[in-house]
Amino acid sequence: MLGRVTVEQTPPWWTSAVVYQIYPRSFADSDGDGIGDLNGITAKLDHLARLGVDVVWLSPVYASPQADNGYDISDYQDIDPVFGTLADFDRLLAEVHGRGMKLIMDLVVNHTSDEHPWFVESRSSKDNPKRDWYWWRPPREGFAAGEPGAEPTNWESFFSGPTWTLDEPTGEYYLHLFDRKQPDLNWENPEVRQAVYAMMRWWLDRGVDGFRMDVINVISKDPELPDGAITGTSGLGNGYPHYGTRPRVHDFLQEMHREVFEGRDGEHLTVGEMPGVTWEQARLFTDPARREVDMVFQFEHVALDHGPGGKFDPKPLDLRDLKASLGRWQTALRDVGWNSLYWNNHDQARVVSRFGDDGRYWRESATALATVLHLHRGTPYVYQGEELGMTNAKFTGLEDLRDVESLNHYRHAVAAGMPPETVLDGIHRMGRDNARTPVQWDASPQAGFTTGTPWIAVNPNHTWLNARAQYDDPTSVFHHYRRLIELRHTQPVVALGDFHMLLADHPHIYAYQRELDGTRLLVVANLCGSEQSAELDWPDAEPVLSNTGELRRENGKITLGPWEAHVLLE
Repeated sequence: MLGRVTVEQTPPWWTSAVVYQIYPRSFADSDGDGIGDLNGITAKLDHLARLGVDVVWLSPVYASPQADNGYDISDYQDIDPVFGTLADFDRLLAEVHGRGMKLIMDLVVNHTSDEHPWFVESRSSKDNPKRDWYWWRPPREGFAAGEPGAEPTNWESFFSGPTWTLDEPTGEYYLHLFDRKQPDLNWENPEVRQAVYAMMRWWLDRGVDGFRMDVINVISKDPELPDGAITGTSGLGNGYPHYGTRPRVHDFLQEMHREVFEGRDGEHLTVGEMPGVTWEQARLFTDPARREVDMVFQFEHVALDHGPGGKFDPKPLDLRDLKASLGRWQTALRDVGWNSLYWNNHDQARVVSRFGDDGRYWRESATALATVLHLHRGTPYVYQGEELGMTNAKFTGLEDLRDVESLNHYRHAVAAGMPPETVLDGIHRMGRDNARTPVQWDASPQAGFTTGTPWIAVNPNHTWLNARAQYDDPTSVFHHYRRLIELRHTQPVVALGDFHMLLADHPHIYAYQRELDGTRLLVVANLCGSEQSAELDWPDAEPVLSNTGELRRENGKITLGPWEAHVLLE
């Protein structure tokens, strides 16, 4: 499964692979209840085969009360009825494998649902054998349970508010870094770890090909649970230094590899989602010799447009910052480890609206951003609808929202005195619901997603922005993605070539070269809405992909129209 990436030995299969993320609730609905399901995914697999992806990553489909759209799991070894049955899953898995693709599951083991039998037992009494499977603490010294400030620590939740909720029958608080219905597992307890590993082996035995591991770098907490430095206006503290990428997480992941993957036949993929991870830490996590994970999801580049008030206070992106960030990760993981490459996922606003231009230059900016990302060294991840250039939704008010993060933020921010219209503007631009509107298959009333009423509204622009409209258009966003994926499959320089950033200080042009065994690939794109030029002399390079017309070059100088992107080979 693991091996150092060099040209002297056969590289791991995932170096030339592309992964496609499916958010099942919003992908395709087969039964008309307005919620996507497993049979809907199965019916649309030819779309993925046509695109050319190698791996399907399935966001959670486990049994769940759906407080956080499935990331609150009540049974790891069953399918939620809203998505189907285990038989439906087995059929989907067989169809994925039958098309030569792999399937990885979402592993959510920092926390469970508060309705999981483990937590139901844990909260039943202070002396229950599973009490220590979660983080329970009495009120802060000098406070009575339930009093303001009685929480055991001052940590702020990722979803706003305190990370502690009082359980009145036992008089103690339980820790939840996310929603109150998502209590954190205590990974210091070896019984917890063994239960997780057994569950993982059960899915691998069933035929799945690996796992994307949700917030896996926060599973280890400082057992002392100290207060964090107070930040922002909430009066709560930043607990991240006490749970983010603690030393024990490496022990846990190495143990997981030994217990779950070592000696197992097959080609597997493990990717760890790691908020706050640095490139220095990523080198450790992804060093093949350490046997932890194959690659990580880092968040540095998708935080560059966060303003002083955080995610929901966005600021314009400075392209030079983006180049510095992505270039730094390319350099850092050049000799050890591996990068994951992404713009979008279920937690990020749509990139064409966020970093591009979803108006006049919608197609050009969607394809330019795709070109820039996909030809870096690393494994690209395509989020459903990204290959069509899907845009942010046009939410009109609070009633249109479904995301617990956005709704909690609105409640806390307005209570703190922020103007409601300002709060809503930030949510409309950066909220997770932008990524969760239904996939736009055709121009029919519900975009071909469902025959019923969708759980969240379809974007009105589906009448022209949809898969059916793009299949037969060779200039479409879909076909540009297909050609980028084909380049990775057919050109070893894309998968394994060295990376060198060009024009690092240019405010609008993103350019870099890849090189392997005498083959050079040039990627150059104008990521703004006005014409740009720069000194860049590649006279012998032949164009292999463009999102517009021919590249204009003269006397060692290139000129690019708005959102124009080219790939050249020599």
